[in-house]
Order: sequence, then C-alpha cells, then structure tokens
Amino acid sequence: MSDLKDSDWEWSGFREKCRRIIFLSNRPAEKLFDVLLIVAILMSIMVVMLDSVEPLRLRYGTLFNWFEWILTVLFTLEYMVRLYLARSAFRYARSFFGVVDLLSILPTYLDLFIPGAHYLMSLRVLRVLRIFRVLKMMQFVGEANQLAQAVRASARKIAIFVFAVVTLVCILGSMMYLIEGPENGYTSIPKSVYWAIVTLTTVGYGDISPQTTLGQLFASIIMVTGYGIIAVPTGIVTAEMTRVSRVVERELSCGSCGKDGHGNDARYCRSCGTELPDRNASFAENAEGD
Repeated sequence: MSDLKDSDWEWSGFREKCRRIIFLSNRPAEKLFDVLLIVAILMSIMVVMLDSVEPLRLRYGTLFNWFEWILTVLFTLEYMVRLYLARSAFRYARSFFGVVDLLSILPTYLDLFIPGAHYLMSLRVLRVLRIFRVLKMMQFVGEANQLAQAVRASARKIAIFVFAVVTLVCILGSMMYLIEGPENGYTSIPKSVYWAIVTLTTVGYGDISPQTTLGQLFASIIMVTGYGIIAVPTGIVTAEMTRVSRVVERELSCGSCGKDGHGNDARYCRSCGTELPDRNASFAENAEGD
C-alpha cells in the first residue's frame, strides 16, 4: 500500500512539473518550451504561405504537405496533453487559448474533406500571443482587458449607430438612384446603396461616380458627412475606456488601510506600504482554464 502511495505521489509531482512547463514561463525550462512552440508555429505558418505560391507548390508540394502533417500531429498531441494536465480540462477548452489551440489544428483535418481548408492554418498566428508570457509583458494584459470591457460596454450604442448608418445609406442610395439614374451607372437601388456605403465611409473605389452637377454636389455632402460619422464609434469607445479605467483604479484598493485610487502599475499602497493585489495574476490561470 505504501509503495502505491509513493508512486502516486511521484506521478503527481511529475505531472505538476509538466503542467508548469506547459502553462507557465517563469523558469528556463518553461520559457524554452514556449520558445520552441512559437518557433514551430511560425514555421508552420511560413509553410502555409509558401504553399500558396504556385511555382513552389508544384516543386515542393509533397515536402510541404509532409512537414505540415508532422507539425499538426505534434500540435494535436500538445493540445491533448494540455487538456490532461490542466486543472480543469473543460475550462481550458473554453478559454481563449484553448479555442485558438483547437482551431489551429482543425484546418489540416478538414482539408481531408474540404480541399483548400488547410490555408486556414494561418489562424495559428494567434498562438504566438503566448510570447507575452515569455517576454514578461503580462502588464499589457490588464490594458487589453480594459479595452475588451470598454468594447462590450459600447456594444449597444455601436449597434444603434450601425443601424442608423444602414438606414442612412439606404436613403442616400435611393436618392442618388433618382438623381443619376441607370444611364450614369446607377443601374439599381442596391448598387446605388453600395455606392453610398463606399462614399460615406470615404473609401472611394471610383468604380461608380456621379456625372451630373447635382449628383456631384450630393456626393460631396455625403463625403463631408462621412468624416463626421467615422468619429462617432471612436468617441463611444473612448468614453467607455475612460469610464472603465476610472472604475478599475477605484477598485484597486488596499486591503489593509482601504486606500483606493492606485494606478494600474502600482504594487504597494502609497499610504501604508502593503502589497496590492495583482490584477493580472489570473491570466496564467485563465490560460490553462483553472
């Protein structure tokens, strides 16, 4: 019985070491694993890009295919090991990196049924985000979370704004159809609406352009209006970012003296010197779904 307990303890310790190597990047071995993984990801993306060049595909297509399958099998094994070693496999599978890891291996298998699907393997570039852990750039994660919160808080306002813009371009397109007509290239209202979208967003492809004086005047008004409209969603998100930033600063308070209003990079309370909670400490746990 004691031998069984000892072996279980040894296996548990070995599993914990493996878990740290795969999910963390504090020690040399942990950093080395992430670096090798990032190199493999970049090599895989490079193979996909080179395979899209026809002369290279005709000459080295078989080599590219073998190389990609080898990397895909390795990535598949790595994903399965992550599921096994994570404290919560289900939570890891639903996390951002868990979804990215799964999407990075699916295209190769889908290519067996849908030709050309393997070009979606460029999604693997998202896995390179793990370099943030290697380079100790975790402080940027807090800012990214604030941006995500601001975008979520702005979702309804932006949705209303988009609906208003869609309504506006339908009206403007219909008016331009009446002004210019089919003889000047505006052969239908949908095509005129397309022109209104291109003009209002200041893209200006130039494939359709007004020919009459009234049409050109109307187009000029739409172009000027477009510059003002573009600034609206930016202002909405900026206002929400300011609000979220203030809330986060108020929330970061000292558990000892209760002093709040500390900056995002503050580590110790400016009043009593007590160490403050690290708002980015949960990132490593989220990466493994704990």
